Amino acid sequence: MRTRTRRWLTAGAALALLAAGVLTPAGPAGAESNGGTRVMPLGDSITEGTQVPGGYRIGLWQRLAGGGYRVDLVGSQFNGPGNLGDHDHEGHPGWRIDQIDANITGWLNAYQPRTVLLHIGTNDILQNYNVSTAPNRLSTLIDRITNTAPNADVFVAQIIPLANSGQAAAVRTFNAALPGIVQSKVNAGKRVHLVDQYSALTTADLIDGIHPTATGYDKMAAVWYRALQSVSGSIGTPGSSGGTYQNVQLVGAGSGRCLDVPNGSATNGTAVQLYDCWGGTMQRWTYTSAKQLQVLGNKCLDASGRGTANGTNVIIWDCNGQPNQQWNLNANGTISGVQSGRCLDAAGYGTANGTRINLWDCHGGTNQQWSARA
Repeated sequence: MRTRTRRWLTAGAALALLAAGVLTPAGPAGAESNGGTRVMPLGDSITEGTQVPGGYRIGLWQRLAGGGYRVDLVGSQFNGPGNLGDHDHEGHPGWRIDQIDANITGWLNAYQPRTVLLHIGTNDILQNYNVSTAPNRLSTLIDRITNTAPNADVFVAQIIPLANSGQAAAVRTFNAALPGIVQSKVNAGKRVHLVDQYSALTTADLIDGIHPTATGYDKMAAVWYRALQSVSGSIGTPGSSGGTYQNVQLVGAGSGRCLDVPNGSATNGTAVQLYDCWGGTMQRWTYTSAKQLQVLGNKCLDASGRGTANGTNVIIWDCNGQPNQQWNLNANGTISGVQSGRCLDAAGYGTANGTRINLWDCHGGTNQQWSARA
């Protein structure tokens, strides 16, 4: 067993890390920053991820990583599972538009986001809080955001459906006002964009009539991702120094443990493994424009013997640019070999320290899902 000095993100985060790899509860914590483009997920429990901790942020983070974007989620709140590479957000369960508006200036000044993802208004309807004037309050909130952060792109969502028939009608009325509001901001030269989250989900995607299921949240993630990609600069540029992951840990979704080179050995042929995340150099990976995953300076993740079959060991070797050292970061969080088409896989669905990594047919299971963490 190796003796190591462990590096924790924050004391609060350490105490909240459960055996299942889920970070709870939501609440203030030290920011996780990778130096990427700052994006603030902003809203209520649907941003926080009630029922499915992390919510749409899980699928969005995985898509961003798969696309080669380097993004730093920001906010005063912190929650989500191990396969969410950045747990920061500004989602506040139960909050209405006016409550977000009362706090937004401080948050924007503190975190200075380049991009804001705003999904708010659901609680105004659920609480029957002056519903007829909710669009006006949203317009005021948008103005406060654009005045405080004029260089930020603000993505304003038409909110997702509600199952209750009366509330569902109020959602439709609220959403119908949003295109005109957003267009008025655009006409005034503001960087505001409308995002249709309403059409992405049906009531079948709601776990409790209000909050999405895991599948529903992932549908939201796909909509956000497409919207972000459509606005140049909102999430940086993939494959550039601002969009390539540098010096990050790769965390297994099923285990919450990191891709690790045993004992930091630089010997060619050393097999990689899962190990408790602690931030040492043997757990620091850089994804290059040549699709290599580099570690320890000049070593590359390598399919042993240029193998392509199920069970091929994954090792480190001197970087040589050959296709058995090239990897694709996929939108579902998997990492697949360019040569083999097979995925990095924690052998036998293992989660323990020392579990070896091999190639296996891609099936998207949690033992094949990875996320980047600063």
